[in-house]
Amino acid sequence: MSHDNSQPETPPFDPGRGGSGSASPLAPSRGGRPEGRKGELVVSEIAAAVTGVPSLATARRQIRRPLSRVRATRRPLRAAGRGEPVWFFDLDNTLHDASHAIFSHIDLSMTQAVMETLNVSLEEAHTLRKRYWQRYGATLIGMVKHHGVSAADFLHRSHSFDIRPLVRADKDLRNRLSRLPGRKILLTNAPHNYARTILTHLGILHCFDSLWAVEDMYFHGEFRVKPSPALLRHVMAMEGVSAHNSVLVEDTSANLRGARKAGMRTVYVRHPGTPFAKTHRGRPLFIDLQVNSVSHLLLQRRALRRS
Repeated sequence: MSHDNSQPETPPFDPGRGGSGSASPLAPSRGGRPEGRKGELVVSEIAAAVTGVPSLATARRQIRRPLSRVRATRRPLRAAGRGEPVWFFDLDNTLHDASHAIFSHIDLSMTQAVMETLNVSLEEAHTLRKRYWQRYGATLIGMVKHHGVSAADFLHRSHSFDIRPLVRADKDLRNRLSRLPGRKILLTNAPHNYARTILTHLGILHCFDSLWAVEDMYFHGEFRVKPSPALLRHVMAMEGVSAHNSVLVEDTSANLRGARKAGMRTVYVRHPGTPFAKTHRGRPLFIDLQVNSVSHLLLQRRALRRS
């Protein structure tokens, strides 16, 4: 789901991110792709400043993984079995109910961050936040592109509240995710720290082999967030999986449409709090399966259309 819940007339997602040019304050550095010692989560030095996760400066061995992305599990990586799906899960309104309380806090916090960062009025900050979200799919992209703000600082300012008391999700989510066969990868337009905090609070961080957040979506000189097919192809290439085996599980139809353009299969998680969720009649051709929750996915996964 979109991380910014302004519910405008166009695009789907979220919380500021992004920018263009040859360098980004959150762009992964070049070179090898180290990982920490067994059992450690590590990220790039820049992402570490945002997430609090140990940086790659202490890494000991090289693996073919994106520098700034968190390795979310202690288990060794494994290739998907023949015919076994690789599940790419969205976070907000897919794995937890962000519309219950979190989105309203993000809206207020992000508008406040725009106001303080640019020294503008509350009304102008709200207008800019909504405009950049509609135009770029993420408020941060506009803030970096047009105002040259620090992406790391802006993400910190806009997500400075305590998320944990606001999280609401299926109490049996951990068990149900564990029973779903195949690798699981989190793919969210939200920041690392926000995503990791929620996954840890829900006790499901260990269910995921990888975590892709907005800090990892900078490549080819710019940020590209969902629903960009180029982003989705990039993620699949970095994960070493084929589109044929890849399934995006999402509550935002525009992101699922982008996934279909990238050759992925799609699962639409219907959530009453998602903008435009009630506008669909029937099942669009770019959606392979509709479910009401992850629990429903566990029961209905065999009905997933083959592309």
